[in-house]
Amino acid sequence: MIDKLQPSPAAALADVPDGATVMIGGFGEAGLPQELVSALLDQGARELTVVNNNAGNGDRGLAAMIAAGRVRKIICSFPRQADSHHFDRAYRAGQIELELVPQGNLAERIRAAGAGIGAFYTPTSFGTELAHGKEQRQIGGRGHVLEYALHADYALIQAERGDRWGNLVYRKTARNFGPVMATAARITVAAVREVVALGALDPEAVVTPGIFVQRLVCCPRPAATTEARS
Repeated sequence: MIDKLQPSPAAALADVPDGATVMIGGFGEAGLPQELVSALLDQGARELTVVNNNAGNGDRGLAAMIAAGRVRKIICSFPRQADSHHFDRAYRAGQIELELVPQGNLAERIRAAGAGIGAFYTPTSFGTELAHGKEQRQIGGRGHVLEYALHADYALIQAERGDRWGNLVYRKTARNFGPVMATAARITVAAVREVVALGALDPEAVVTPGIFVQRLVCCPRPAATTEARS
């Protein structure tokens, strides 16, 4: 019987080794798997390469991991904002490496990995410092830059509902990077607000098929958030 449900976030992430590459879904707070990130912080893995849209918000989640010195390198498209003070401090101190990637390129590099595409040419970043040292060519009279697919050891994503096979549906814009990250990692861990019975999900509504999910954790929505939505 296929049952990918894990007893806790800690159990789902117990085997993450030092030096792993970890994709973390979310666009700011939307779709960010806070419970999984907190469990990874408690688990203690170090020297991580993190792929995320930004470099953490405030003092929790990814920001807390950076503050604790667990992240060696971050690959993101939006590293600085009003409350990214932990990244800013670590970067200025030379304690963290940054690979800045335009957001469309970031999404496409992740998608390419899941689709089995090794690299692709894009006009984005041509003629800028971000293209320095990369292969470039003219295609259709326009300059293009070669970008490589972005793979990960683990992907931590947030979905709304899932079944024990790992089929997932998302809540509105909280979907963001989740579906492409799920395809690009060796092990995808999905946190869901609700686990439903097999057959309860409309197949036409399933965005991430279970074949791309190895572990599932039920993390109900916090009570304060639930009350605010009711």
